[in-house]
Amino acid sequence: MNFMDVKAIPFYRKRKKRVGRGRGSGMGKTSCRGGKGATARSGNETSIQFEGGQTPLFRRLPKRGFNNPFKKKYAIVNIKDIAQFDKGVTVDVEKLVDAGIIKKVLDGVKVLGDGEIKISLTVMAHKFSKVAMEKIRAAGGEIKVYHD
Repeated sequence: MNFMDVKAIPFYRKRKKRVGRGRGSGMGKTSCRGGKGATARSGNETSIQFEGGQTPLFRRLPKRGFNNPFKKKYAIVNIKDIAQFDKGVTVDVEKLVDAGIIKKVLDGVKVLGDGEIKISLTVMAHKFSKVAMEKIRAAGGEIKVYHD
């Protein structure tokens, strides 16, 4: 095999569109912008909801209900998730995040009563449901509430 026998490897390359380089290029005159109007002008940046002057969809639809800007969102933890910890451990927010039970704390952690618990644990959270409190205390555990 000689150096002259070596050929370049064929590969796909899309060439850059060069606009405004004369009519013969096929992309001259209007430079692929079409005719007149806002889209033909420089600096045209219409927003994503712009519908050509037509009333946008979000303004055509009726408003429903009330969105409370002060509503608190709690990360939910069930009793069955807490039951995986060892006996006598203090289960707090950091332990729940490390174990992967919750991803974000949000405005706090609320413990709900879904599942069963047989071991005694000290559980620290921002809120507890009544059922969760009863189940933790029945198993010999303790409840501590974070006060902000």
